[in-house]
Amino acid sequence: MHDAALGMAPQLPPLWRPLAATPIFQRLCFPTTTMPRSSAATLWGSPDETEAAFYEALQLGDIELLMSCWAEDDDILCIHPGGPRLLGAGAIRTAFEAMFAHGTVRARPLQVHRVVALTSAVHSVVEQVEVMLPDGLHQAVVLATNVYHKAPEGWRMVAHHASPGGAPDAQVVEAQRHVLH
Repeated sequence: MHDAALGMAPQLPPLWRPLAATPIFQRLCFPTTTMPRSSAATLWGSPDETEAAFYEALQLGDIELLMSCWAEDDDILCIHPGGPRLLGAGAIRTAFEAMFAHGTVRARPLQVHRVVALTSAVHSVVEQVEVMLPDGLHQAVVLATNVYHKAPEGWRMVAHHASPGGAPDAQVVEAQRHVLH
């Protein structure tokens, strides 16, 4: 049984600890119901296009677009920072619906390292996430690994694993602030 299920907050960096105590975090990480899968059939020609749609869906709070990014496979998985492993489309959908019920997810990729083969791709992503806490808006760094497989319907996500980033990862965020366009 997970520590949070026993009433103990997971061991998270200080910035994330207040978030772990919120009801949304508990619903997100420990869903109790499942929802049907999206039937959206969008064709993406590359893992980058699928990833762009995934982050757009987070920004928009669009559950149908988000679920259309995932593979039609029972073995897909998602892990949110400090949360349990969510297996299958129903658990993943429920977690994101709970998140979207409280607003959109303000996450954006800052840096992506790609490893691509013929029918699979792994993206190691440094994300900047804005989190609203009782004392105001905070920015956090999240490290995510997104795994994609090429299917007949295009590139689809099969895994999203996100963890809180640390001080060295925050340097990526700071470097992005100083880039002039």
